Amino acid sequence: MYYNKVEICGVNTSKLKILSDEEKKELLVKCKEGDAMARQKLIYGNLRLVLSIIQRFTSRNENPDDLFQVGCIGLIKAIDNFNIELDVKFSTYAVPMIIGEIRRYLRDNNSIRISRSTRDMAYRALQAREELAAEKQREPTTDEIAAKIGEPRELVVRAMEAIIEPISLYEPVYSENGDSLYVMDQLSDTGSSDEMWLESIALKEAMKSLSERERKIINMRFYKNKTQVEIAEEIGISQAQVSRLEKAALERMRKQI
Repeated sequence: MYYNKVEICGVNTSKLKILSDEEKKELLVKCKEGDAMARQKLIYGNLRLVLSIIQRFTSRNENPDDLFQVGCIGLIKAIDNFNIELDVKFSTYAVPMIIGEIRRYLRDNNSIRISRSTRDMAYRALQAREELAAEKQREPTTDEIAAKIGEPRELVVRAMEAIIEPISLYEPVYSENGDSLYVMDQLSDTGSSDEMWLESIALKEAMKSLSERERKIINMRFYKNKTQVEIAEEIGISQAQVSRLEKAALERMRKQI
């Protein structure tokens, strides 16, 4: 990856201007008044923000020029939709907009093709989940989400699981002193009974370092083969929380082992 190159999409990144908060506020006001030149200055003055965000996606082996262009689309959407009347910094609003645009691009261009109907159902389910969470002030169950969009529970679970980004075999899971441990490093031949016995002992010891909730998630995920969506429903938290807890628990176990 060449994220540190000087030129990306024909833009010399070494010469990008950095706007102060006051300059951004002034330009945003002019944008709302229809000043096209102010809008252009605001876009150009925030390209460094886009550049810093695409650094997060270096492990995806995507073309940096493509990601930069998609990130710029997210930036433009943020500029056009930002409410200047709210006491919120522009970057606070723009960052998730840019990240969201990049994630949508990566999801829609995933080599693992997901049917349009499945993707549409997943998006409807996610929207229904947000609406139900706001209405009920808690994380809704899968049954509630399925009922709201009028689809069978099993299909809703499969659709929501389908849009979860797969982990690359070259995804780093732990780094120390410049050395990285990748997902691929965790794959091994299970034919040796002695090796399996030693691993079993190591895993039991590593599990002791986890909290009760983390142990439950790891047990349900890897020993009972449940999906993150199913686990979220059973213990009453969101799928995103399950994902974060699972990742943190696995990292702690790796360090322990």
